[in-house]
Amino acid sequence: MSSEFKQPLIEDTEDYRDHIATVDQEGKRIWLYPKQPKGRFYNARTWVSFIFLVIFLTMPFIKVDGEQFLLFNVLERKFVLFGLLFTPQDFHLFVLAMLTFLVFIILFTVIYGRLFCGWVCPQTVFMEMFFRKIEYWIEGSAGEQRKLDNAPWTVEKIRKKGLKHLVFFSISVIVSNYFLAYIIGMDQVLAIIQEPVGQNLSGFMAMLVFSGVFYGVFARLREQVCTTICPYGRLQSVLLVKDSVVVAYDFVRGEPRGKLKKGAASAAAFDNQGIHTSSSGNPADQIIEAVGSASSDVRRPALAKGDCIDCNLCVAVCPTGIDIRNGTQLECTNCTACIDACDEVMVKVDKPLGLIRYDSMTGIESGHRKIFTTRVFAYTGMLVALLALDIFLLANRGIVESIILRSPGQLYQQKDENHLTNLYTFILINKSTTDLPVHLQMATPGGNITIVGKEQSLIPKGGKIEGAFFVEMPVYQLHGRKTPIHIDVISNGKKIDEINTNFMGPGK
Repeated sequence: MSSEFKQPLIEDTEDYRDHIATVDQEGKRIWLYPKQPKGRFYNARTWVSFIFLVIFLTMPFIKVDGEQFLLFNVLERKFVLFGLLFTPQDFHLFVLAMLTFLVFIILFTVIYGRLFCGWVCPQTVFMEMFFRKIEYWIEGSAGEQRKLDNAPWTVEKIRKKGLKHLVFFSISVIVSNYFLAYIIGMDQVLAIIQEPVGQNLSGFMAMLVFSGVFYGVFARLREQVCTTICPYGRLQSVLLVKDSVVVAYDFVRGEPRGKLKKGAASAAAFDNQGIHTSSSGNPADQIIEAVGSASSDVRRPALAKGDCIDCNLCVAVCPTGIDIRNGTQLECTNCTACIDACDEVMVKVDKPLGLIRYDSMTGIESGHRKIFTTRVFAYTGMLVALLALDIFLLANRGIVESIILRSPGQLYQQKDENHLTNLYTFILINKSTTDLPVHLQMATPGGNITIVGKEQSLIPKGGKIEGAFFVEMPVYQLHGRKTPIHIDVISNGKKIDEINTNFMGPGK
């Protein structure tokens, strides 16, 4: 056997799981310079990112009955989902919706892993598809960026760094304004932009803070958001099972790995970050320059080596700096960059594609995927039940929230020898997106309502009215100390709500 294939097998101790790839032994950050990926998955992600951007930029301008299509105004406790206005009185619906969303995340992760993170997470979309591309455009390839950072400060370096960060901050301002539009509304954002700063000082300061945060995230934090801040990376660790479909390395086919060599030229020209030091353009082509033309000189003894040629390109393109060949890791966002890089190399060395691919551990070990397991069916059943409950509650959700209470500490009053009165307070909350005319009407026969003070008959959209009224009842209709009565809320001649309460009497 040729000596070049006599490399000892090193036992995997999984010590890489004891630390993240972007921090060294002294706790200092390792700045990553990922190589720009290319391939079918990268192209598909580019189109998905474009669709995401169109939706993200147009959604704040879409309105239904004067309300923004999506609004999460935590400050005013006002939420609009798909044109439906939700008030604090709908908190139970919000909790149920969040619970449903959590179950969906669990189910989706159990089946497809972190597919969301790699394809439609805003952090990944903006970082990899916008900010990273701008960096390649201004500073050059990964190797050129490393060289520029290590070089002394010159006019050229100041120009490139200054231009990059100016563009970064400009985009951060635009992105932050749009995110702010989902919180306070696009109309308010436009008012802050157009009106003098003094009239919207707090809003202007919020814009500056948001812009600074986004700039810091995409200029400095970057992959640290995914590896140390986002809780989903930790959550997936307890959700993934052997049947979950993730970006995975086929160790059965790829191991034991080994480099292809011809004399001194080899894939070893890549450093431990996977960056080639030669002047050739494409690292995958450089491998072939070293081994392709003399493939007849390379002989792989039977069962000696797997299909992985240990070129480290999968590490070079990884935006979080991991080696996917070590297995599923917390830092992996399933961005598919390693799939494209590996497929390009497999084409060059005339090997089948898919050494790194979407697959499950079960699929790699046995060759057969098993997606619909008992756990998946259990989560699916729970999700269907929660969705059915959500739909039922939304379908029966009234446009008015009515609260009518007897005034505390007040007994009944004798109006005359045949009639008694009780004092009540009411709150009517308009949960629709239009102004609503309303009035209270006694539904119990023989009863009568008298509003205290001036009657308010119009509730503004998303607003409320409060007041008090007397209910008058004939003595002969009372049944003991508490008599059930019914009050209707009428709008435009239609009953939109009904309240049941009690009328206090003298008892028997």
